[in-house]
Amino acid sequence: MDDLRSGTATAAQLQDLLVHHEDVLEFLQHLARLSSSSLSSRGMVYCGITLQRSRELTFTVASSDSTALEMDEMQYAFDDGPCLHALRVHEPVHVPDTSRDERWPEYLKHVVAQGVNTMYAVPLDLEGHSRAALNLYSRSPGVFDEEFQRVARTYAAEASLALRLAVRMSQRATTVEDLQAVLQSRTDIDLAIGIIMGQNRCTQHEAFETLKRASNSRNLKLKVLAGEMVARLNGAPSETHFQPS
Repeated sequence: MDDLRSGTATAAQLQDLLVHHEDVLEFLQHLARLSSSSLSSRGMVYCGITLQRSRELTFTVASSDSTALEMDEMQYAFDDGPCLHALRVHEPVHVPDTSRDERWPEYLKHVVAQGVNTMYAVPLDLEGHSRAALNLYSRSPGVFDEEFQRVARTYAAEASLALRLAVRMSQRATTVEDLQAVLQSRTDIDLAIGIIMGQNRCTQHEAFETLKRASNSRNLKLKVLAGEMVARLNGAPSETHFQPS
């Protein structure tokens, strides 16, 4: 247990991130990587950070790696899952064994196929109406035990404070511009999934899998391929209507 406590990021490390990364999204990206490395003392932990500005606007603003990003993106495609539930009820959500949990069967079927064994989502406290969560994934069984959860909640509280300070320090115009870019990627992916569903008369899950396979085969990021599909059909890039709160 001492290894877990000593391995977590301290308030000083989080403050150091603030000093060196005044841009909010740059700070969040480094926070995701720091969270992953700090909480991986017993087994590799992948970390995604979800931001919800309204019921309709939920997206991953940072991830430690492609595994966390894919787990988050698939959750948004189903519009339900551990991290979204954690945001909605503002309580931590633990999935001790993804192959046995029955709360989100379709989503967890995909998670199991990717070799992710356990999940833990912890809400982050923000100001105003926005919500955020730290989404933790691991392929190692039993990593997220009670001691880990306690440490992760403490860490999330410190990260929440650092994030609130980062938001205050950031210029509003830059923040809105960066969030607009993230939301644009989310819009393109959702539209591309809709296009595939219409063309192939398939489910949302099947459309996402088709898009992912095409992304892998063409060695293109999912958001890039989705943007190309939308632009090709629309005759122009998609437009995202975004009203910051």
